[in-house]
Amino acid sequence: MPGGRAERDAAFAAFVEQASPSLLRTAWLLTGDHHAAHDLVQASLVKTYVAWRRVTPETALAYARRVLVNERTDVWRKRHGEVTVADVPEDRGGRDPMRTTDDRDQVVRLLAGLPEQQRRVVVLRYYTDLSERATADALGISVGAVKSAAHRGLAALRERLAVVEGGER
Repeated sequence: MPGGRAERDAAFAAFVEQASPSLLRTAWLLTGDHHAAHDLVQASLVKTYVAWRRVTPETALAYARRVLVNERTDVWRKRHGEVTVADVPEDRGGRDPMRTTDDRDQVVRLLAGLPEQQRRVVVLRYYTDLSERATADALGISVGAVKSAAHRGLAALRERLAVVEGGER
């Protein structure tokens, strides 16, 4: 049967292989926790698989990213805004692992201090490099709301970074 289940499953498996690293990085920045990020990606991929017949190859990553963000929002609402920050995974590149880990930890902690909407916008807009329109579509908000949240979020990050770098905690 053309377009059968085996073919869909193979296409989904290829998608998972290609998209998982990006989804995991996004989830980690949204949650600040390695294990929560893995759980979030898994839940998002399950929901994406259920809808896989309706997802086109061109929109698959955007669809999965939107599911991921919505899933994170659901988890956040259930936990009443509690955000945990765990150990940051080690970098396997050629850079100084302690410095890289410290930088990542600092970014996650700074992001964790933002309100949920600002954090989602900053991560999607600047980390995953989505356009304002794509960010708005992924979050189901207006472009103006993206611009406003990005502006406020970046200003808050700059202010907090200046405090941290100035030694004032």
